[in-house]
Amino acid sequence: MFVDEVIVKLYAGAGGDGCTSFRREKCEPMGGPDGGNGGRGASIVFVGDKSLKTLVDLRYQKIIKADKGINGKGSNKYGANRDNVIIKVPLGTTVMDEDTKLIIADIIEDGQEAIVAKGGRGGRGNKAFATHSDPAPNFSEKGEPGEERVVKCELKVLADVGLIGMPSVGKSTILSMISHAKPKIAAYHFTTLNPNIGVVKLKDGRIFTMADLPGLIEGASEGIGLGHKFLRHASRTRVLAHVIDMGASEGRDPIEDYRIINEEILKYSKKFSKKCEIVIANKMDLDGAKENLIKFKKHYPELEVYEISAMLNQGFDSLLTRLADILDSTSSSELYDEDEMENHVLYKFKEELPFSIIKEDDTWVLKGEKIEKLFKMTRFETEEGTIRFARKLRSMGVDEELERLGAKRGDEVDILGYIFTFKD
Repeated sequence: MFVDEVIVKLYAGAGGDGCTSFRREKCEPMGGPDGGNGGRGASIVFVGDKSLKTLVDLRYQKIIKADKGINGKGSNKYGANRDNVIIKVPLGTTVMDEDTKLIIADIIEDGQEAIVAKGGRGGRGNKAFATHSDPAPNFSEKGEPGEERVVKCELKVLADVGLIGMPSVGKSTILSMISHAKPKIAAYHFTTLNPNIGVVKLKDGRIFTMADLPGLIEGASEGIGLGHKFLRHASRTRVLAHVIDMGASEGRDPIEDYRIINEEILKYSKKFSKKCEIVIANKMDLDGAKENLIKFKKHYPELEVYEISAMLNQGFDSLLTRLADILDSTSSSELYDEDEMENHVLYKFKEELPFSIIKEDDTWVLKGEKIEKLFKMTRFETEEGTIRFARKLRSMGVDEELERLGAKRGDEVDILGYIFTFKD
């Protein structure tokens, strides 16, 4: 089964909890703190695998969970780190965060690794908090939560040349004639439901890959027909080869067919206009094809056109040589802009607070990733842990911002559903 789009929810492993412990032996009654740190939680890592051709394995894994790190123990025993969860995906897989719509990873090389959901670090034991002024701290940290995210995986096939065109113009026949690929060929529309890839070998020893992509119809950029399935896979190709039925079978108009194809791919992405393109005038063995070709060239004089008859296996030598020449002088372009990538750093002139505060009824609601992570890692059952939490909030500027917004001492503050009292 060919699957090229999957949505998966990922839960990376939380870090192991730190330990609160004190060394007590017969001759060491005041041995001091010896609580060890927790181990790191498992991350979820996507790895490119050239042997895979589809995302079908991920289709049945709607949720992927990684293991929590091992808790620390007394006697300075550190918890073990968990092994990462490895998810193998085919080359050409793009992983996008469903919430931010930013690209997390674009996997195009065999063995390429990308940490898609990061495991949490282990919480520190009380030994790690010992200082000169507080040599015996009575608190430790819980493990850092692992990342939770919903990701969309899209497979965009890797091929040098993409055969594009209306349904039943002969794309599959062309691929079958020039490579060992065996695409389905039949006398009805949308015979090709999934991309077929063939390796083309020239007499001079040059080799390139060619993809026969699902047929395109008007409205494809809005998802009509096989719309996005076609356009998604065409986005990675270095050269676009427009296959036109120059014999005008089924009452087609070659000039209009090219216009529709060109408009749809440009609506989908302006980057298509930067790709090299040629036109393959197919079905030149049919009556009227020569006359239609003359009209087509007159209407589109700027286009590079090659005449072939896929059915009769004629005209391929000059076409393939030209494609190889274009590929020799055309480098692969980046599929995504920097601002589409999650790891792109956006510098701002004004530094924003790492939290937000809104008032709901008589309660101040405090939100922010950094604060929520600190909350989850704090042991509130110890007074020292609670004091440290309050001190951290103050250092982030929470108290100052509450006062600026008009909060009074004694007001309630909500953090993740837990109520605290705002006081000195």
